[in-house]
Amino acid sequence: MDLPHRLASNLRLVGAFGRAAPGLLKALPARGLTTADVIGSVAKRHPERPALVTDHETVTYGELDARSNQVARWAIGQGIDRGDVVGLLMGNRPDYVICWLGLAKIGAVTALLNTHLVGVSLAHCIDVASAGTLIVDAELADRWLGARDALGSTPAVWAYDGVVNDASSFDEAVEDQSSAPLPSDVRQGLATTDRLFYIYTSGTTGLPKAANFSHQRFIAAAEGAKALTRLGADDRMYIALPLYHSAGGVMALGGALVAGATAVIAQKFSASGFWDDCATHRVTAFQYIGELCRYLANSPPHPRERDHCIRICVGNGLRPDVWERFQQRFDIPRIIEFYGATEGNVTLVNVDNKVGRVGRMPLLMRWAAGLHLVRYDVEADQVARGPDGFCVEAGVDEVGEAIARITSTLPFEGYTDAAATEDKVLRDVFRRGDAYFRTGDLLSRDADDWFTFVDRVGDTFRWKGENVATSEVAEVLAGTSGVVDATAYGVTVGGYDGRAGMAALVVDDDLDMAELHASVTAQLPAYAQPLFVRIRPVLETTSTFKHRKVDLVADGYDPARVDEPLYFLDRDAAAYVALDQSLHAEIEAGSRRL
Repeated sequence: MDLPHRLASNLRLVGAFGRAAPGLLKALPARGLTTADVIGSVAKRHPERPALVTDHETVTYGELDARSNQVARWAIGQGIDRGDVVGLLMGNRPDYVICWLGLAKIGAVTALLNTHLVGVSLAHCIDVASAGTLIVDAELADRWLGARDALGSTPAVWAYDGVVNDASSFDEAVEDQSSAPLPSDVRQGLATTDRLFYIYTSGTTGLPKAANFSHQRFIAAAEGAKALTRLGADDRMYIALPLYHSAGGVMALGGALVAGATAVIAQKFSASGFWDDCATHRVTAFQYIGELCRYLANSPPHPRERDHCIRICVGNGLRPDVWERFQQRFDIPRIIEFYGATEGNVTLVNVDNKVGRVGRMPLLMRWAAGLHLVRYDVEADQVARGPDGFCVEAGVDEVGEAIARITSTLPFEGYTDAAATEDKVLRDVFRRGDAYFRTGDLLSRDADDWFTFVDRVGDTFRWKGENVATSEVAEVLAGTSGVVDATAYGVTVGGYDGRAGMAALVVDDDLDMAELHASVTAQLPAYAQPLFVRIRPVLETTSTFKHRKVDLVADGYDPARVDEPLYFLDRDAAAYVALDQSLHAEIEAGSRRL
């Protein structure tokens, strides 16, 4: 990058952070400022403005405030107190927002449960949050009932929009409540650092972890998203991502709400319906993950794909080979790619439409943010340290794990599990006593200070926009009859973002592939189910008895490289089928549904 372009880029970057800074800092000095206060002030100023819109419903800011007051009063009537946890198992809809906002008004905490989880995984998420109450969407009753027996607790269950076995009617109970403003002392003493949500992240190992998400963090993220995308009252933000994730439920939704804009909520992402929604609802902005953009770019031509008012989109994971094709085909004026983690304390932003980069941060800004890339030993699965015991800074164009200094102004809020929190803290990094947040991500930085996302460290990989913890997958596999030993990992598939799940198994004569399929689909969400299975005589281990996966990952699912039995999870046949060279070619060509 030559000097004039670098100066221009710096000015744009400083401008972007300058716009975001007031919002990012807004929550810090006001100890009593909560999410309910911020959204409530918008509702007071603009009660008739549409806040939440779907194909079937429009909720104004005034109605959002009133209906969330009813939820708050219901919660008070049930004895739910400040700091108590309510699990929310519900699909994308306005009532999702109304529920957590009503709970926030009394200082309760909402556990935003992943609606794709099943069985033990879902039960674990409820248990680790210590949720004493559960609101279950009737559409998801089967998921709840399938997890109930695995629970270590017995929460009070309330059914939303229908009947759930052994549950009281949430709708009827809330409808009986007053929608009048709550007494002014209800939130007295609440701090902006108090917990608002639990948002679940699989991290680098094990079952999902419940990440603490404070009011301060929500307000800062929402104000930052509003500033970066320059959202105003006339904007309409399209949200096709799950509201239980920070991308859809905090950045997209929060940015719209603090701006007094309209959040257009889709029940789920649909490539065939995306452009109809955008045109019909006059969408001006949307939040993406890379996989969403790839689906759209690979879809057949749509008559309304350029018949829209979109001026900007923001997100992460947009692959270089999709970026320009996506932007040009659909006439998207501006794309903002960013890097960040739900529980992390650092963000990178690409405000220059630099294809394939997650952001740019010059030296002084890196110093202020406490961001470093440190060398990572992939084989040892740990950061590398020099002879002095301290971490070694990765050089230009060298891959390293991203870490960020933990301070009072750049906190790491951690998880419900203290041990899991400590695992994400790297200590004595550059001097004795310092502490850094471990992102678990491998990035590289070029000579012009542009950052590129490379991969996740350790065993976790990302598929369909979700982090997959291989230990959870392996545990399910190992519990299947006929499986002697199991390991799981991610492999690249031509034309797809992230890595698809694959398992290597040591088996005996009792293995039944039909039973394996039944076990996997019953106990794992779709994104975590291994698409490929390899049968091996033995699994290699390291000196510390960890499964050695480097060679397995390199081999992938290519029959030309693997002379052992391979299987493919054929969704259409609802079975694992033998994987030969012909089927491999179909998968690589994109003609097989994954």
